[in-house]
Amino acid sequence: MLLAWRRDVRHFRRDPLDEQTVAELMATAQLAPSVGNSQPWRFVRVRSADLREALALHADAEVTQAGEAMSEERRASYSALKLHGMREAPEVIAVFCDEATPIGGGLGAATMPETRAFSVVLAIHTLWLAARARGLGLGWVSVVKADYVAGLLQVPQEWRLIALLCLGHPLEPDVVPELERRGWQARLDWRDNVSER
Repeated sequence: MLLAWRRDVRHFRRDPLDEQTVAELMATAQLAPSVGNSQPWRFVRVRSADLREALALHADAEVTQAGEAMSEERRASYSALKLHGMREAPEVIAVFCDEATPIGGGLGAATMPETRAFSVVLAIHTLWLAARARGLGLGWVSVVKADYVAGLLQVPQEWRLIALLCLGHPLEPDVVPELERRGWQARLDWRDNVSER
């Protein structure tokens, strides 16, 4: 059930999360595997109301722009979707990959540098499952431009945005992804994505 309910949540209750819960979730994310044990993830909690609103406005503008490039039929389905919960979720967290981290001595990343970013994704997934185990929801906001977010949050140049996340209590749990419920895209059968050579 943990994996089945692990949905991309966009509808949140506004009640805050206590600091102990957030600290425990961050500590759990830190347990994720990483290339060379480099732990290249950098979590930035966006606490400023002004920064959160700037991110929400940016995402809204990107949603509008993306919709304009779609066919009229697809645009109608797209406009019915809620693609972020940054105004409602009690926590907004930007997750970056520190491409210049000396931790781990470059083991593995010297030949496959992209594994640092893959490691960050594993930390996000670990956070996602840990949040779900506590009855919380996580939403990945992908309708933003990485350079804009990095500039707005004034992070080091070596940090690359991997995800902008919303975290909190979902309005209602559901084992069916919202995009599927709203007719955007059904989940594929696992056999559709497996081949043999």
